Amino acid sequence: MMIDLYTWSTPNGRKISIMLEEVGLPYRVHPINIGKGEQFAPEFLKISPNNRIPAIVDPDGPAGRPYSLFESGAILVYLADKTKQLQPVDPEARYTALQWLMWQMGGFGPMLGQAHHFRRTAPEPIPYAIDRYTSEARRLYGVIDKRLGEAEYLAGEYSIADIATYPWAARHEWHKVDLAAFPNVRRWYDTIGARPAVQRGMAVPS
Repeated sequence: MMIDLYTWSTPNGRKISIMLEEVGLPYRVHPINIGKGEQFAPEFLKISPNNRIPAIVDPDGPAGRPYSLFESGAILVYLADKTKQLQPVDPEARYTALQWLMWQMGGFGPMLGQAHHFRRTAPEPIPYAIDRYTSEARRLYGVIDKRLGEAEYLAGEYSIADIATYPWAARHEWHKVDLAAFPNVRRWYDTIGARPAVQRGMAVPS
């Protein structure tokens, strides 16, 4: 049975297509064009009440019946638990992965999203906001660069934490971050970007 993936070509959407490609679960793509407001359609709100992509419907849910999920972090944890893949088994390593996943969900994604907005789509330039979120983006790159100087991947081994973070780092040019200033991030970014499953997932929806 195929998982239904409701997504668009954003970093959060690409997390889930990468994950599905990595774990090898069959899935069907339903593009939700957020530029046209399709995320507000009543049928989509039944799956994702916060009118955000991504969302999934798994026909073989935990109770053996269809189960829907929204919020990219929750979906990543669900798919990792379902497949027993890309989440460390060792308890300490598992919580390390979850810490970095929460870091991405609570900081790296939201702050970079604000940098994107004020640098690219705000109706008029607001220098304070541009400076604030650009500076915060660079600070967060410093945090991850330090971590990746200690470990090959965020949790030590490749995991859902890396899958959550990579699509946001893939837009580093949008928030004026030069990866040459963060050599450990550059090494990690190039390594993950070379994975075939990541390349396929980043192309969804085509």
